[in-house]
Amino acid sequence: MTTVNLARRALFRQSERLSQPLRPPWGQAEHLFTDLCTRCSDCLDACPTGLIKIGSGGFPEVDFSAAECTFCGDCVDACQTDALSRQEDQQAWDYRAEVQEDSCLSLQGVFCRSCSDPCDSRAITFRLHVGGKAQPEIDLQACTGCGACVAPCPASAIVIKPEDALNE
Repeated sequence: MTTVNLARRALFRQSERLSQPLRPPWGQAEHLFTDLCTRCSDCLDACPTGLIKIGSGGFPEVDFSAAECTFCGDCVDACQTDALSRQEDQQAWDYRAEVQEDSCLSLQGVFCRSCSDPCDSRAITFRLHVGGKAQPEIDLQACTGCGACVAPCPASAIVIKPEDALNE
């Protein structure tokens, strides 16, 4: 009789999900995206902020290290294959910001608010806690996952992840 170690299987699935690249806004599910995308670079050329870069296998990925998403939709309009396809009342994506606690300057006792200043949705706030440390708190309901908070962080302590991968 063969036994299956479910813990190992779950770990494998988790690593698969975490290794999936962040796709441009309104991207189809990963398997559909890679089937439909012709790697034509039209979405890259259309993106006014330069957020979209060529990634693994030549497929477009978003890179928040230098730019943010304004959700203008130019990339979707440029996509000829429906790999990026906006449906009515559909969110651009399910990405959200997360603070990497071991890197955050504010959590190390250094005064820093660089991530909250560019956040138009005011999803990042700082609250004083015992000991006088102001800790960043992200309101996941308000966070759009635009990535405006990523590049200004001097410690690279803010990452954008799919919402179901937060705190992993």
